[in-house]
Amino acid sequence: MAQSRNYQRANYALPAYNFRVDVGGVTMNFSDVSGINMEYETVTYRHGLSFSEGEILRKFYYDKYVPITLKRGTVVGANELYEWLKSKDLRHLDVSLCDEAGSAVVRWSIRKAVPVKLEAPTFDAATNEVAIESLEVSAAGISVEHLE
Repeated sequence: MAQSRNYQRANYALPAYNFRVDVGGVTMNFSDVSGINMEYETVTYRHGLSFSEGEILRKFYYDKYVPITLKRGTVVGANELYEWLKSKDLRHLDVSLCDEAGSAVVRWSIRKAVPVKLEAPTFDAATNEVAIESLEVSAAGISVEHLE
């Protein structure tokens, strides 16, 4: 027996191919986004008199910058990624996983993203594959938001 749409929506995973990327408020098309993960650096502090007074440990958690790779087809005149790399500025990045209607359901928000490497496509005369350029950004301040 067929299950209702609401049942399927609540119990089945969303397909990963339907996503949208906003870079600094501008929607850009990418074929692949990988490397999004949240990580923290910890620093433990022990004060100088811990040998006589006992240990008092303080831990500080800092966002760790992680590499995220964005890949997209090379298009004539679309040089936004190159311009961002040249400007070296921090931008806000949103990666939204969408449902079948194209509405965002889960959003990974990245508060600080700065490009560190733009890689040209592989040039091979023996194939007829699409030219894919790759941008690596260093990112921190990652959060996940479930919109429904």
